[in-house]
Amino acid sequence: MQQKRSNFSSKLGFVLAASGSAVGLGNIWRFPYLAAKYGGGTFLLIYLILAVTFGFSLMIAEIAIGRKTGLSAIGAFKMLDKRFGFLGVLASVVPIIIFPYYSVIGGWVVKYFTVFISGGASASAADDYFSTFIGGTFKPLGWFFIFLAVTAVIVLCGVEKGIEKVSKIMMPILVVLTLIISVYGLTREGAMEGLVYYIKPHMSDVSAKTILAAMGQLFYSMSLAMGIMVTYGSYMKKDNHLESSVRQIELFDTGIAFLAGLMIIPAVFAFSGGDQSALSAGPGLMFITLPKVFASMKLGGAIGTIFFLLVFFAALTSAISLMETIVSIFRDKFNWSRKGACIFVAVLALIMGTPSSLGFGPLSFISWMGMSVLDIMDFFSNSVLMPIVAFFTCIFAGFFIKTKSISDEVRVTDGKFKAEKLFTVMIKWVAPIFLLLILLSSVGGALGIDFLQALSV
Repeated sequence: MQQKRSNFSSKLGFVLAASGSAVGLGNIWRFPYLAAKYGGGTFLLIYLILAVTFGFSLMIAEIAIGRKTGLSAIGAFKMLDKRFGFLGVLASVVPIIIFPYYSVIGGWVVKYFTVFISGGASASAADDYFSTFIGGTFKPLGWFFIFLAVTAVIVLCGVEKGIEKVSKIMMPILVVLTLIISVYGLTREGAMEGLVYYIKPHMSDVSAKTILAAMGQLFYSMSLAMGIMVTYGSYMKKDNHLESSVRQIELFDTGIAFLAGLMIIPAVFAFSGGDQSALSAGPGLMFITLPKVFASMKLGGAIGTIFFLLVFFAALTSAISLMETIVSIFRDKFNWSRKGACIFVAVLALIMGTPSSLGFGPLSFISWMGMSVLDIMDFFSNSVLMPIVAFFTCIFAGFFIKTKSISDEVRVTDGKFKAEKLFTVMIKWVAPIFLLLILLSSVGGALGIDFLQALSV
């Protein structure tokens, strides 16, 4: 017997929970360093255009599929068309791969928060502090376990009492903290130069690589192509307006991404004396460069504490959505209780995440194409599986169940679908082409092949 489906109690609860899923490390960490790498204002402008077209269309499709079927990804696609049962399986594999290593990084964030709140800002600015920490055995595992346990407890409390309640508290706090650090960072000497670099587009910087990087960031930033929005859509009540909800999630997510860049880029720009290479430090930006920035600031210890609290909230809301998606998959598939599914998923994540945690220390000998265990998991899920899932979702929605099926679901409560023409063109024609290019570019990059250059020859 199928268990009664949980629901978000209100549209606000749904929007904040879905926004919490979308707002994560992709916004706070990945967006700023990609913006810096690809021309600042140029990347920002392209990302905004893609967010309100490509991102909007794919999110509408995923949430509508979830609400229409009342199922998580593994059952939703199969229910609408048995030939696409494989797509539900692929979409379900993505969060199962991401959640464990994401929780490892979440553990690093908790570690840094405790270091800053206990007055260790100066120590964290040492050149080898981060590498020594992640190169250990028991300490990284311990922080990974703590982050995983906090996530599991919230998911165990359920949709309304756990996920929705926590999101309603944490998301407004996250916005306030981001604004505080952004304003403070802009008052630093030399920060205005970084602000100009961040918000001023230069058309000479526009390139195929910039466009593909911005589109790839959308997956990370908006929780697309990993079954999350299908699952959250299945918890959405039929009387909640779908189109306006997606616009609000999109606004919230993009706004936080913009503020994250505003918070980080001018401050690092000022600290480095305008050296752009300091901004494109990848993972090291958050755990190596920023602690140095905070250590050089007046009140840097307090600001660093607020920053890592903010990042913890962002990481936690996304981890909750990842775990809830996996829990929902197993509950739908095997009719398990929430408690049983939560315990199983937590243990599974602990087992799968341990190699990623130890991959910089005892298991550092395991590598592929120069990537650590964690990097391999990240590459396979984000650069391979997610573009594939998104591509087939577009084909599924555009040519098999037809875009009218999605539009009809939007109109159930909205009465009309204002952006229906945009949605149809994006899903059927524009998005699939870009997704294939992203996939080829990502895989080619890992293999040392510049696919875009090869095409232009």
